[in-house]
Amino acid sequence: MLHEYAFEMAASAIRFGFGATREVGADMVDLGARHVLVFTDPNLRNLPPVLTALESLENNKVRFSLFDRVRVEPSDESLQEAIRFASGGDYDAFIAIGGGSTIDTAKAANLYSCWPADFLDYVNPPIGKGKPVPGPVKPLIAIPTTAGTGSETTGVSIFDYKPLRAKTGIAHRRLKPTLGIVDPENTRTLPPAVAAASGLDVLCHAVESWTALPFGERPRPDRPILRPAYQGSNPISDLWSMEALRLTAQFLRRAVADPSDDEARASMMLAASYAGIGFGNAGVHLPHGMSYPVAGLVRSFRAAGYDAVDHPLIPHGVSVIVNAPAVFRFTAQASPERHLKAAEILGAKIDRAKNEDAGKILADCIVGIMHDLRIPNGLQALGYSSSDIPSLVEGTLPQHRVTKLSPRPAGPEELGKLFEDAMAAW
Repeated sequence: MLHEYAFEMAASAIRFGFGATREVGADMVDLGARHVLVFTDPNLRNLPPVLTALESLENNKVRFSLFDRVRVEPSDESLQEAIRFASGGDYDAFIAIGGGSTIDTAKAANLYSCWPADFLDYVNPPIGKGKPVPGPVKPLIAIPTTAGTGSETTGVSIFDYKPLRAKTGIAHRRLKPTLGIVDPENTRTLPPAVAAASGLDVLCHAVESWTALPFGERPRPDRPILRPAYQGSNPISDLWSMEALRLTAQFLRRAVADPSDDEARASMMLAASYAGIGFGNAGVHLPHGMSYPVAGLVRSFRAAGYDAVDHPLIPHGVSVIVNAPAVFRFTAQASPERHLKAAEILGAKIDRAKNEDAGKILADCIVGIMHDLRIPNGLQALGYSSSDIPSLVEGTLPQHRVTKLSPRPAGPEELGKLFEDAMAAW
């Protein structure tokens, strides 16, 4: 195998500031947009982030249409509904206002309305064909209302593929939003439980990209266009991931405890974008790969803070974090110094730590944060038991885009043991 010798750094332009949402109308004028399609979900439709953006479009005399049927935790069906809507109008630009679900939906609608294809053509293998995006897509401005996914910076769109009851996605640099408007005012209405789940997603983005397989250990692509968006840890992604982790360690608990703490909420929005730049280029690994079947196979669990959602739901950040302690105990032997560094940033004393204890030290830090934020205690608390492990493993195995980035290989047997270990965190 020829090993990779290069990595690429790509991220959306980011504008950060209190009140920056009010500028989106002027941005669309400057882009020459004549008819804009705005994406949001029903819960946000009448809340300040959406109302502010629509008012800005009206004040700047920009014609717009609204798609407010985004599904929280999108599915292949909900994406295709959005794609049909986007393909049926004369839209020349898009705006996404919401969490990762909304931004990811807008990315997919932009792609397929510009470059029509069978739905699975662009979907990650082995579920889809993984074809590269043929050319540029239309301008997309992403306005996040959570501090979690970092989707405003990445070229990744994640969804539930219902025929297999597993999450998968589409990943290509051309899907990146043209601009991410990161406005801390937009998280003022975020319930504490949602802030906690979103913030834990940031934490995992940062630690996973920091501990991912180094880029030089990946196979070399035949052509530059085939180089994946998720390339493995590299010197540039390391900088963003570590700063995201520092901000999360300092401000996550504060942001959850007090929604009026502007410094904490603003810092967590920055952390989400920083982590997005980090993992958007390095990638994530096993906690995310294992999270997809955890979320996709949900039976009846309904998370606190998501009362308006009309279907069983395990929030993405929760489905990731419940796997994280078990994973980092497993992967630490591949890069103990990196696991210890992450633990140190999260507050552990590592002066006398031994390399063989790195995984436990980092896992204990994460469990402590989960406990403080009142996150469900492992997979059992989400409704799973040991009898579900074969299905969870089966749902993880196709997630090659992320599982192959684990610094320590994990096949069916290893994954089964990890899921068993993740049944309870404490």
